[in-house]
Amino acid sequence: MQAEETADLERLLSEAGKAVSQYCDLDAIVAAARDGAGHASAPPPPTRPPGARIALARDAAFSFVYPHLIEGWRSAGATILPFSPLADEGPDDSADCCWLPGGYPELHAGRLAGNDRLRSGLHRFAQTRAVHGECGGYMALGAGLVDAQGQRHQMLGLLGLETSFAKRKMNLGYRLAELSAPMPGFEVGTRLRGHEFHYARILSQPDAPLAEVRDANGLVVAQTGSQRKSAASGHAAGGGQVSGTFFHLIAEASQ
Repeated sequence: MQAEETADLERLLSEAGKAVSQYCDLDAIVAAARDGAGHASAPPPPTRPPGARIALARDAAFSFVYPHLIEGWRSAGATILPFSPLADEGPDDSADCCWLPGGYPELHAGRLAGNDRLRSGLHRFAQTRAVHGECGGYMALGAGLVDAQGQRHQMLGLLGLETSFAKRKMNLGYRLAELSAPMPGFEVGTRLRGHEFHYARILSQPDAPLAEVRDANGLVVAQTGSQRKSAASGHAAGGGQVSGTFFHLIAEASQ
């Protein structure tokens, strides 16, 4: 259950704010966030948009994306073109890239498996343009997903990833990724900060890794993400690549 599914969310946030201001020393928290020279930590610059016109999956199955990411894309002049995979919609053909955010595809796996217009539309789109998925979006781009009852559902098949919820395993924490292949909006070698939180297990991740990923302690993690070029990748600069990560992008890391 995500925040936007919570009834009376604004009232709950208001009450939480009152509790924090009453019981937390906000001045001390702000002081602790300053660096050794006494300067407040500067927020990261807005994340570069992955394209000028971004087809964004947006429905009950794909609803988790950090708001500041979308705001940054818009402030940079990008146009967001929402579409609903659950409604069997494909990405807008005028878009120059497609982004599938996180969510709960495992709760809608049977429905997604039967959406042929979505599948054919994404395959056609990916022949010449970039497609990227985060966490739930990454799993949906894979070959198959096993639900909590142990039933395998065919996913979109743009990557070879196979995942399972039959035996849950929590994956949680901040991530630092250095790209070993380009990702929409970022070139090889770019360092990205993100956050990972899911219960899926990887059964197979046969495609080339997207990045070297480390946790908050600097330890390498197995969830590298993956990427694949289409046969028609030469038709558009930077296009024709499908990629995905288990972490949700937060910002580009400072060098």
